[in-house]
Amino acid sequence: MENIKYVYLFNEGNASMKNLLGGKGANLAEMTNLGIPVPEGFTVSTEACTKYYKDGKVISEDVVEQIYEALNNLEEVTGKKLGSIENPLLVSVRSGARASMPGMMDTILNLGLNDEVVATLGKLTNNDRFAYDSYRRFIHMFSDVVMGMDKRKFEDILDEVKESVGAKFDTDLTASDLKEVVKRYKAAYKKEMREEFPQDPKVQLIESINAVFRSWDNPRAIIYRRLNDIPGEWGTAVNIQSMVFGNMGETSGTGVAFTRNPATGEKEMFGEYLINAQGEDVVAGIRTPQSISRLEEDLPECYKQFLQIADRLEKHYKDMQDMEFTIEQGKLYFLQTRNGKRTAQAALKIAVDLVEEGLINKEEAMLKVDPKQLDSLLHPNFDENGLENARVIAKGLPASPGAACGKVYFNAEDAKAHGELGEKVILVRAETSPEDIEGMVVAEGVLTVRGGMTSHAAVVARGMGRCCVVGCGDIKVNEDEKTFEVNGEIFKEGDYISLDGSTGFVYGDAIKTVEPEISGHFGIFMSWADEIRKLKVRTNADTPRDAAQAIKFGAEGIGLCRTEHMFFDEERIFAVREMIVAENENQRKRALEKLLPMQREDFASIYEAMEGRAVTIRLLDPPLHEFLPTEDEDIAELAKDLGITFQSLRFKIESLKEVNPMMGHRGCRLSISYPEIAEMQGRAIIEAAIDVNKRKGFNIVPEIMIPLIGDVKELEFVKNIIVKVANEVIKDSGVELQYKIGTMIEVPRAALTADEVAKEAEFFSFGTNDLTQMTFGFSRDDAGKFLNNYYDKKIYEADPFQKLDQNGVGKLMEMATKLGRQTRKDLKVGICGEHGGDPSSVEFAHKLGLEYVSCSPYRVPVARLAAAQAEVKNPRSTK
Repeated sequence: MENIKYVYLFNEGNASMKNLLGGKGANLAEMTNLGIPVPEGFTVSTEACTKYYKDGKVISEDVVEQIYEALNNLEEVTGKKLGSIENPLLVSVRSGARASMPGMMDTILNLGLNDEVVATLGKLTNNDRFAYDSYRRFIHMFSDVVMGMDKRKFEDILDEVKESVGAKFDTDLTASDLKEVVKRYKAAYKKEMREEFPQDPKVQLIESINAVFRSWDNPRAIIYRRLNDIPGEWGTAVNIQSMVFGNMGETSGTGVAFTRNPATGEKEMFGEYLINAQGEDVVAGIRTPQSISRLEEDLPECYKQFLQIADRLEKHYKDMQDMEFTIEQGKLYFLQTRNGKRTAQAALKIAVDLVEEGLINKEEAMLKVDPKQLDSLLHPNFDENGLENARVIAKGLPASPGAACGKVYFNAEDAKAHGELGEKVILVRAETSPEDIEGMVVAEGVLTVRGGMTSHAAVVARGMGRCCVVGCGDIKVNEDEKTFEVNGEIFKEGDYISLDGSTGFVYGDAIKTVEPEISGHFGIFMSWADEIRKLKVRTNADTPRDAAQAIKFGAEGIGLCRTEHMFFDEERIFAVREMIVAENENQRKRALEKLLPMQREDFASIYEAMEGRAVTIRLLDPPLHEFLPTEDEDIAELAKDLGITFQSLRFKIESLKEVNPMMGHRGCRLSISYPEIAEMQGRAIIEAAIDVNKRKGFNIVPEIMIPLIGDVKELEFVKNIIVKVANEVIKDSGVELQYKIGTMIEVPRAALTADEVAKEAEFFSFGTNDLTQMTFGFSRDDAGKFLNNYYDKKIYEADPFQKLDQNGVGKLMEMATKLGRQTRKDLKVGICGEHGGDPSSVEFAHKLGLEYVSCSPYRVPVARLAAAQAEVKNPRSTK
């Protein structure tokens, strides 16, 4: 059997090997090939990670052997040796998945230090302070990341030593202070782990690689993957790189920089650095960093070289770069480059600018913006009137734009719990860490005391499109008491504050928000998306207001108008209830006559809002019991209004209850039991279309959708009712009107017999919500109770109600589309379930050759961009 290569030296790879080497490893290899100063190293591939999990979470002997072989090579190239007390090699061990996952996995720096090596390092550099600073950092990181100790134990020890010697910053500690820190760190390690801190660097190395592989499956990484559609089977690579030191004094430093502003997209160098520090100091926000422009004053030669390389990298990758660098005693090294995370506003500006600068074309520009990010552009900003009297209580750094108003919570658990109850939440932390991801997901905004524009909170919030203010040193947070204090005023858990992520202002009140204006780069970019995409985008809308909003966001029609939503209006619910409790057909018809003008008016106003665009109206779908009260008090009141006894109404309500109503008397089954319902709705749809065409000069072709059919005979029965009434109305009006009758494919049997169904249906629309629950055999209303167990046990990676199951439900859709078009060549097919706004599901619909997707108004731009991206990745034949 041939030996599989699991370990690659940096000079053996390139950018195209991203799937194997991960994003970080591939880019380190590419920079090495470009002659950019990169500390030497090697990458343990993603395949080694997959093997690690297959082998029961152990690194196999053949992988260990290849790691040691690459280590020997690294030792030869550097002239240093791991564990040597003459010329020691120190390395960093860092994760690097294919997709960028900032802050989600673990890193270990300064590996190779032990009690003997630290003394050698002090002598070689003539800098004991630097050596022991590096050792205390390594013990802290190794104990936390590899051994799972609580990092707060080490932070507390460091704070105690700083306090005892009167040091404000870590950099104020002397060599002897740091020796004391190391001594206490090792004692804490021994007490908890019941063994000495490991002194063998090779043991340190393998344990650290093991920890990075393990971190691929830590809870925060799993949540991040689920949010960003990153498959678990990809695994992470591990990069082992010789250390360069930013903490060797005043000519050393470390920083993070972007070639363009990641918040606004402006073409300017944006970044921060710290003199005499290591990388985690900048990202963790332990010290407040300097702006990158200050580097020109501190180390002008390094700054000049840095700008030249940064510009070269942006042109090479044709995208904004996020770079990490270290300067060791005046020499510049690049530790990482990647396409930078950015806000939605910045993403649009950068994409448009790169096209206008001639670096990329419009098709390439489509792939520079994550469709889900557009969501953040479509949500509110502060009402200017509300800001007039607003009380600014503090100011931090504007890390991620937008406005947020909500109740203050001080940890991820509380934020999540209250967010799930429907409260608007602001997460307030001294600084965020990757463990806070669930709180950040539900929060309207994030506020931190510490941290810069490239801190964890800033980077993650920007990626999510969350409003975020960081480095707000004016406030003092007491996480134990769940309060924060600013200028003598105390804010408790549950108090309202507002954040402006564009200015950094924190307000001590609840401020009203308003809808955003969509223009500028958004308009230009989306017009390109519309030129490119083949898939049409409609909206799910039940009111003229929703329809108008969707048009504003670029909808090309309505793919689903749910008529039952109109029935809940308080002016008409009584007539609906009269119809439900009717004892015979005549009583039912009388109640439906009251509803007819109301429904006609509903449809007319929606047609007018859509200005002649396609409108698909679904006949009544939910079970009838949903329209009736459940509490005795409400039942008694309704009985009195209806002029019947409490007992008879109660009996009627009980008789309508079903064990499984979602698979019960609903959809087309209602019209089969009560044909007069379909008759009334069909009449209202057609009469409204004739009226609006006459008044407005439109040419509306109503699309009438019959829900939940499982057999062509069901469709045929209801269709005949509609055709009869429609033809009567058209004949009586003396006006010509075309209309279409189709069905929702949401019962698996309808998909399996789609060739038969297409004999009667002029269009199909996949109701993927019901099709998913019936294919999986579980209720979407109840699945939330157990889906977390499925994620934990790796049975599912994603919620099938959020992201379309392409292997199961998708096969049914593919089959139904193919069979339907065999019978009816011009069959129109679309999606109107919630999946219509999910980018991966939109891409699937494009590949299937569907005509359109339909989604909620606020997801229309997301679907438009996803459709354009699908066309760029998989061009449809233009024949």
